[in-house]
Order: sequence, then C-alpha cells, then structure tokens
Amino acid sequence: MRILPLLGLGFVAELAALVAAFYFLGFLPTVAVLVGASLFGSWLVRRQGAQAMAAFRDAVARRQEPHHEVADGMLVVAAGVLIAVPGLITDVLGIALLIKPVRTLFAKRIARRTEEHVNTANLRARQASGQFVVDGEVVDAQWEQAPGRPQLS
Repeated sequence: MRILPLLGLGFVAELAALVAAFYFLGFLPTVAVLVGASLFGSWLVRRQGAQAMAAFRDAVARRQEPHHEVADGMLVVAAGVLIAVPGLITDVLGIALLIKPVRTLFAKRIARRTEEHVNTANLRARQASGQFVVDGEVVDAQWEQAPGRPQLS
C-alpha cells in the first residue's frame, strides 16, 4: 500500500500546480496550455512509439535480446499515460520521458535491473532444485578405474 500515499501526494501537487497556473495565467490560458501539451504529447507518443517499435523489430531481426528496446517502448507507453492524465506536472513528466536521452537513461536502468532480477530468480530456482553451475575449465584426461571396482565397458 505504499503507492496510495504517493498517488495522494501527486494529486495534491497537481491541484496546487493548476491553482497556481489559474492564478498567474488565468483560466483560458491554463486550459490552452493543458490542451496544447496533450496534443503535442500525443503527437510525440505516436512518433516515438513508431521509432521504438522499429528498434524492437531491428533487434529481433539481428537476433539480439531486445531488453533496451522493450524498456524504451514501455517508457513511451508510460509517457502516453502521463500525458493522458490531466494535469501540468504529469504532462511535463510525460513529455520529459519522450525526450530520447532521458528515456535512454531510464531504459538502460530498467533493463539492467530486470536482467539482475531475472539472474537472481534463475539462481534461486537452480538452488531450490539442487542444481548448481560452477564456472570451470574442461581438461582432457584419462579416466582411471578405482581399484577394487568392476571395469566399465
């Protein structure tokens, strides 16, 4: 339930930003800013979403794991959701996520954390099943039968 207080704080911040905008700009300019940001953001979401999808297809065609491309696409979707939610702060955050360097920074971090999570989950699964992987080197050797044991054929 840690998200509920965060959502409440976000709502209060959005309301305070709207009240401040109404006070300094007036009603119609504030509505114009909200509508303009939504239109601009939706245009950017379409454009960046198409680019993210193309990058995903290229990674799959090259037979690479598309970790960064998937994270990039998820961030474009998150930006779209933030822009769709009415409010000045969410619009600014959504448009910031649509800026390629900002999104790349977040995508790399998400991909790295996801890989760490998957590797940890795989290790736990191997430990639970009794399988362990040991890094080592294979060396050619002669197998000698232990004394007193029957010879294997």
